[in-house]
Amino acid sequence: MRAIIETVFDIFYLVTVLTLGIRMIRGSKAGTQFRLFGLMAVVLGAGDSFHLVPRALALCTTGLENYTVPLGLGKWITSITMTAFYVLLYYVWRKRYEIKGKAGLTAAVYGLAAARVILCMMMPQNQWLSAASPLSWGIYRNIPFAILGLLIIVLFYRSAKERSDSAFRWMWLTIVLSFGFYIPVVLWADVNPLIGMLMIPKTCAYVWTVLIGYNAMKAENGKNN
Repeated sequence: MRAIIETVFDIFYLVTVLTLGIRMIRGSKAGTQFRLFGLMAVVLGAGDSFHLVPRALALCTTGLENYTVPLGLGKWITSITMTAFYVLLYYVWRKRYEIKGKAGLTAAVYGLAAARVILCMMMPQNQWLSAASPLSWGIYRNIPFAILGLLIIVLFYRSAKERSDSAFRWMWLTIVLSFGFYIPVVLWADVNPLIGMLMIPKTCAYVWTVLIGYNAMKAENGKNN
């Protein structure tokens, strides 16, 4: 039953974010915030598919223990695409609120993203293809990622409040929720596998993120027609 529920949910998630992302790309002009938002959604869905598709196959066939390598490879790819997701979200913030300059802030975003990528890609201690990846490296590589997420939370919270931006007023909360559900999985999922179920509400938070952008695009396109 778990395999069926999780697989159906993952298919729904991937189809939803990829469909919304493609529709945003097709329904917006080049160089706009919504074209960037659509690209961000496609990066999210495409990246997550490298982990979720092998996981669905494993659950519906011979079990997770027999898919250690493809699952580990999928997690590695997803760690990179999620980093790209937040860098793109930073540029959505800049475009939406017409932010100019702030070279130091941009450098911080790229620095945190680079640190995350280096820790994920270049450190064999991660043991991505092992069934028993060390918890310590799961923490190390997520430190710059969490700081990057916190930075994006603060930026969207302040800007939406200052500009009375009702369309994006909950963007910060979707990111808070995604990290709130993700961090316990990193820390304790190996000890208690049930904690891994928190990835479902984490995924729902990302769907909410994408829906905020999609609904904002529809509203703005409606005003212009």
